[in-house]
Amino acid sequence: MRVPSLHAKAGAQLALLGAALVAAAQALAPVAPLGWRGLGIALLLYVIIAGFIWRGLPGHAPHASFGAANAVTLARAAFVALLLALVFEAFWGEVRLAAPLRWMLAGGALAALLLDGMDGWLARRSGMASDFGARFDMETDSVFLVALSLMVLAAGQAGAWVLTIGAMRYIFILGGWLAPSLAAKLPQSRRRKAVCVATTTALIAALVPWVPAAGAGSICLAALLLLGYSFGADVIWLAARR
Repeated sequence: MRVPSLHAKAGAQLALLGAALVAAAQALAPVAPLGWRGLGIALLLYVIIAGFIWRGLPGHAPHASFGAANAVTLARAAFVALLLALVFEAFWGEVRLAAPLRWMLAGGALAALLLDGMDGWLARRSGMASDFGARFDMETDSVFLVALSLMVLAAGQAGAWVLTIGAMRYIFILGGWLAPSLAAKLPQSRRRKAVCVATTTALIAALVPWVPAAGAGSICLAALLLLGYSFGADVIWLAARR
C-alpha cells in the first residue's frame, strides 16, 4: 500500500482549512456580510499562505507528517486571512465594525493568541519540531500583528501610526538587507516571545468596544514602545556581535 507523501498530507490539511475558512465567512454573514469580493480576498490570501507552505515543506524534513502543531498554526493563518479580508471590506465601507463584530473579532483573536502557545508545545511533545514549523509560526505571528494593527485603525481606535506595530518586523528585515550584519541569526529569547504576546494582547484589548479610543491609543502606544525596545535590543546585540 502506497504511503501518502508529506505534500499530499499537507495538501489535504490545506484543502480542509480552506473549506473551514469559507464556512467561517458564511457564519459571519449576519454581522459582517463579506460578499463575493471579501470572500475572494480571504481565499486569495489563504492561497498565498498555502503557496508559501508548499514551498517551505522540505524544511519540515525528516518528518513524514504535517503534524498537529502545523495544523494549529495553519488554523491561525486562516483566521488571519479572514481578518484581513474584513479589514479590506471595512476600509471600502462594505462592512461596518459595530460592537457585536468587534467582540467576535476580539474573541477570535484571543483564541488565536492562545493557540499560538499550543503549537510549539505540540511540536515538542510529538517530537516534530522543525525549522519549517518555527518559521511558519513566526511568519503567522508577524502577519497577525499586521492584521490586528489594520483592524484597530479601521475601527477608529488609533491613528495610522498604529500600523508601525505591524510593520516593525518588516522594517527590521529591510534593515538586514541594507546592513547584512543585522540579518544574522538571533538566539532564542524569552524576552522576544513575551513582548510579542504582550503586543498582540494590547492590540486585541484596543479592539474591545468597551475601551474608548483615547484608552486604546494609550494601550497601543505602550505596545509600540515595548516592541521598539525589543527590536532595539536585538539591533544592539547584533551590532556588538559584529
